[in-house]
Amino acid sequence: MHSSVMPTSRQGGGQQPPAAVSTADLRKSYGDKTVLDGIDLRIPSGSVFALLGPNGAGKTTTVQILSTLIAADGGQAQVAGHDVATSPEGVRAAIGVTGQFAALDDLLTAEENVLLMADLLRLGKREGRRRAKELLERFDIADVAHKRAAFFSGGMRRRLDLAMTLVGDPQVIFLDEPTTGLDPRSRRTMWETVRSLVADGVTVFLTTQYLEEADQLADRIAVLDGGRIVAEGTADELKAQIPGSHVRLRFTDPDEYERAAAAFPEAARDDEQLALRVAGDGDLDALRALFDRLDAAGIRAADFSVHTPDLDDVFLALTGDGSTNTALHAKETLR
Repeated sequence: MHSSVMPTSRQGGGQQPPAAVSTADLRKSYGDKTVLDGIDLRIPSGSVFALLGPNGAGKTTTVQILSTLIAADGGQAQVAGHDVATSPEGVRAAIGVTGQFAALDDLLTAEENVLLMADLLRLGKREGRRRAKELLERFDIADVAHKRAAFFSGGMRRRLDLAMTLVGDPQVIFLDEPTTGLDPRSRRTMWETVRSLVADGVTVFLTTQYLEEADQLADRIAVLDGGRIVAEGTADELKAQIPGSHVRLRFTDPDEYERAAAAFPEAARDDEQLALRVAGDGDLDALRALFDRLDAAGIRAADFSVHTPDLDDVFLALTGDGSTNTALHAKETLR
């Protein structure tokens, strides 16, 4: 599943890049439980796509279908120009997969693990050793190449696992919650690795529960809930659909605070902190109008801050109980 094929050429003339991954009405059920209920995706080549969703939303099932590990019940899917159902060998030759847990042989050294993958891909002894050396150096594990994987930290195991994924120089890489259990430093190291892969033209399909991870890495994000894509767009587009942007004005003088509250009767009060929360998106025009109102009333705030929804707010608004109407509205707005 890590072997290479010739990369798909990019379209010129300002046209949209070719799709590295696409699905249409993708469906999957287990008994009477519907896991995927008609998934439509289009992921351009050379980009990072993040699929978010709560536990059991169908993220891993989507990756398993696209990587030919399981069959869909309905719909169509293509990866790197190959149909998942009719050309699974072509798909496997074009992709790499890193699952939620590092797929290492703990009895082997780091170098032996990479060489084993090279042998499975029939690269040849000389080419396999060249590729292993290159990848061990790239992932900063060359100095422990002869240590058994059993003694590696979580971050080192994930780096070695990704190195093995890259032995076949794949066009598309599926990373299924790749930083689960990693400390913040190891997680950021993995982020830099993903960015370098995309800079080299690789397409990355990422599933994650770390919303900051999607915000940092993804060109586009889809939110999966109840087997459906309930919203899709850039991080900024998703955040813009969630209400809650506001400017927080803080005061040190109680009298000044009361005068401001009277001037902004629509603002939410925080009497303990002597702060007002004024709804607004916080752009320059809105801030200018806000300060003009303060000046006109002769009021001076001690400080202010602009707050906008983050992906945590998006996630909570679009998934879970009571969110269906908001989710469907966001989906229609973004499309």
